[in-house]
Amino acid sequence: MSCHPTRRRVVIRLACSGAALAALPAAHAQAAHVDEDSETAVALGYRHDTQKVDVKKFPTHQASQHCANCGFWQGAATDAWGGCSMFGRKQVANGGWCAAWRKP
Repeated sequence: MSCHPTRRRVVIRLACSGAALAALPAAHAQAAHVDEDSETAVALGYRHDTQKVDVKKFPTHQASQHCANCGFWQGAATDAWGGCSMFGRKQVANGGWCAAWRKP
């Protein structure tokens, strides 16, 4: 038995390595969602649903404003959840809102 890898073994190992690397973006897409009770979310008045924002505390809020039409949104307009510069690696809801909302 030879200790030298055959071409077949090398190809199989490369294919397995490629499959493992291809799975990495999918794992990243499963990032945790922002907890509305977290310190940052409370400070920014973040809600998963823009209709549930306390307008007395945040009078600048408008019902037409939501995370997917904010300048900080880091996803496609059709994504249910996406990244946000305000919340680091956590994801916010497409229809959510916080006081950092800004026009794109």
